[in-house]
Amino acid sequence: MIDFRSDTVTRPSEKMRTVMAQAEVGDDVYGDDPTVNDLETWAAERHGFASALFTSSGTQANLLGILSHCGRGDEYLCGQDAHNYKYEAGGAAVLGSVQPQPIENSADGSLDLAKLAKAVKPDDNHFAKTRLLSLENTMGGKVLPMAYLAQARGFAERQGLAMHLDGARVYNAAVALDVDVTQIAQHFDSMTVCLSKGLGAPVGSLLFGSQEFIARARRLRKMVGGGMRQAGILAAAGKLALAENVSRLVEDHANARYLAAQLNTLPGVSCDEASVQTNIVFLNVDQTVAIQALASTLKAQGILISPGYQGMRLVTHLDVSRSSIDRLISAWRACL
Repeated sequence: MIDFRSDTVTRPSEKMRTVMAQAEVGDDVYGDDPTVNDLETWAAERHGFASALFTSSGTQANLLGILSHCGRGDEYLCGQDAHNYKYEAGGAAVLGSVQPQPIENSADGSLDLAKLAKAVKPDDNHFAKTRLLSLENTMGGKVLPMAYLAQARGFAERQGLAMHLDGARVYNAAVALDVDVTQIAQHFDSMTVCLSKGLGAPVGSLLFGSQEFIARARRLRKMVGGGMRQAGILAAAGKLALAENVSRLVEDHANARYLAAQLNTLPGVSCDEASVQTNIVFLNVDQTVAIQALASTLKAQGILISPGYQGMRLVTHLDVSRSSIDRLISAWRACL
């Protein structure tokens, strides 16, 4: 199957499967898994943080990050379209009694600092305490500019807020900006990195922060059922993904631009090619197209998409080649 639904559908390479099979393991809850310990130590240094925690998912990493910054009755600022607000089942509110305060995202994915300032609560018993600003990079495939990150950091310091980055696709941002990931990470008190999206590992995310912060997060990870035993099998895949699969993200970005251009050749389809910055392509499909029937026909031919009309999303990744895109376009055109 050629799968354009997300970059979460990537499959481990044969080399990655070999590394997983050969990984040294121990009981990570006891702190005895040497491969997990190696990943956390190596990754913390690589990303410019004092400590790191290996988690089962990006959702879990974000939850632990927010709960380690905020207590019951506290508040965090985030985007209206932020993943940790909109797509993570309200975990911070449900499990931590932490109130999200969403702000409308600008077209480039950023949050207007003036709007954020108005949302910060005064020190008054009527209000939740605003503790944290959470940003996401990339945001809907868009890259937050380096200058904006510096401005947001200055804003957070003036307001006395900690800064968290949902960096599920932060390497896509770094590659698009042609900067080292540490230049992005330096602006944040905590950061997540998803290993199971474009980087190609089958499972896992990392949470970064200070030693004290990660110690709190580790305790919370156990509380929410995230303590894993012989997790070195997964950590080995994660380290390989970080060590070997970052540089090839440029191919995904180029394929996404090619995909956007080819989509614009299809009747009833429009795509803003200029807005494609990384590996996510949004398109609008005319209502006259029987989109569900199209998706079913494509699936029968071994091509998976998430059907929709306005704002439909296609994603490139290591299992999508230029020929895969040509096959999608040809099959789509034949269906029409």
